[in-house]
Amino acid sequence: MNRGTNASVRVPRRRLNGVLLLDKAVGISSNHALQAARRLYRAEKAGHTGTLDPLASGLLPLCFGEATKFSGELLDADKQYLATVQLGITTDTADAEGRVLETRAVEVSADDITAVLAEFVGEIDQVPPMYSALKRDGKPLYEYARAGIEIERKARRVVIYDLRRSDPATALVNNGFMFEVRCSKGTYVRTLAADIGERLGCGAHLTALRRTAIGDLSLDKAHTLSDIERLDETARDELLLAPDFLLAGIGEVRLDAVAATQLKHGQTLVRPGQPGLRVRAYGPDDRFIGLCQHTEDDRLRPLRLVADA
Repeated sequence: MNRGTNASVRVPRRRLNGVLLLDKAVGISSNHALQAARRLYRAEKAGHTGTLDPLASGLLPLCFGEATKFSGELLDADKQYLATVQLGITTDTADAEGRVLETRAVEVSADDITAVLAEFVGEIDQVPPMYSALKRDGKPLYEYARAGIEIERKARRVVIYDLRRSDPATALVNNGFMFEVRCSKGTYVRTLAADIGERLGCGAHLTALRRTAIGDLSLDKAHTLSDIERLDETARDELLLAPDFLLAGIGEVRLDAVAATQLKHGQTLVRPGQPGLRVRAYGPDDRFIGLCQHTEDDRLRPLRLVADA
């Protein structure tokens, strides 16, 4: 018997370093999107920079190889979304995937919505939804929710920097409207939609969500999995951004050959600077070395270095 006849062909992986700005489609999980992109690129190592619910679409930066060392940089970044809200219906998940809990009459005007949205701008307290990945005693809250168990959750402070209706001049269409929001990390847009509905007196739930920006990153340079599948490997690689792209909002230092070599070996350098300030470090050949931080004793210490710098 030829034991290799039915064996699947093992695709060789590549050492690949870079960032892919993915426009995730509705209906797939962030991990599914990550694994699909990893297969297309044949990447040895890959990770994402924070999840999007299957219901949501939009910007999902993926990291390959050395770029995964800097994926955490986006976790604390502000996010921007385009949300679609259905008034008059509340669900147990605060989105369209949940069970309907209550239906109420909708008697609100465009001006009412504009006024209520303004009330949510600034620091607000949110109670995380039961259908979330937050953990209690090592188990995500959604597992308790599916078992019919309600867990007490503490309100968390988040910041809504900007919140406005994206179609302010139009009347409600089938009791629905859209809003754009720029918010701090940890904001649940589902909860925001539900809270807006309660403030309007009719209840609401989220029917669609699209992430349009994370920090300084936007959908302008993002690509869908379908787009990537149609390309050959060379063209796919051309879509990748350098690992230091995730650090674009951070200052930089340029080092000579001696200092660059010392830093690559993990040594600290005598380099005065604002204590605590993080900077990108580059060698004389403009090659990215890694992320560093100034210390109180006028030194520059490495935080995360690129292995092949």
